[in-house]
Amino acid sequence: MSWFKTLSPIVIALCCTIFAAPKANAGSVSDFISGPGTAIYLGTGVTLPLLTDGKSGGQHALRTLDSLVTSGLICEGLKQVIHVKRPDNNGNDSFPSCHATAAFAIAAMQSHYHPRYALLWYAGASVIAYSRVDLNRHRWTDVLAGAGIGYLTGRLELKQKHGLILFPIISGDGNGGRIVGLQVMRSF
Repeated sequence: MSWFKTLSPIVIALCCTIFAAPKANAGSVSDFISGPGTAIYLGTGVTLPLLTDGKSGGQHALRTLDSLVTSGLICEGLKQVIHVKRPDNNGNDSFPSCHATAAFAIAAMQSHYHPRYALLWYAGASVIAYSRVDLNRHRWTDVLAGAGIGYLTGRLELKQKHGLILFPIISGDGNGGRIVGLQVMRSF
């Protein structure tokens, strides 16, 4: 029964995110992975700590979300500056792959919180990155750069006492049991 206790929160998180994910169109496996599959993966990565990490779950979920948002902003910022044409000639925003960035940010965070499942998290992120190349939306350099950005953002998030962007609401006390409110100081 210990396997059930271990897997049941994962199954619950997957079901919640599958229910919330957009419906898949008929198409290839890569279409599903790159669309609803990515939404399921990211949603599970953010919500799973709420179900599995006890009193630290809220803080783990916030930190995972913080890493996801920060890596996404970095990725989008680079796209606006670099302007690399996509392999399918559909836009000038190929480099880096934000799908790979987001997936590897989640993998880095969840692998830290749940090292027993690190291989699964990184395998999922790799499949998402591969789907972008398979769909001819990115080159390997795009997904490798995105993976690096996501991984490094996750590692940087874990090194910061109060997170990167959501620092006003992330607890730095190490217990993860409370959410710190934003304090405004006035001086005259």
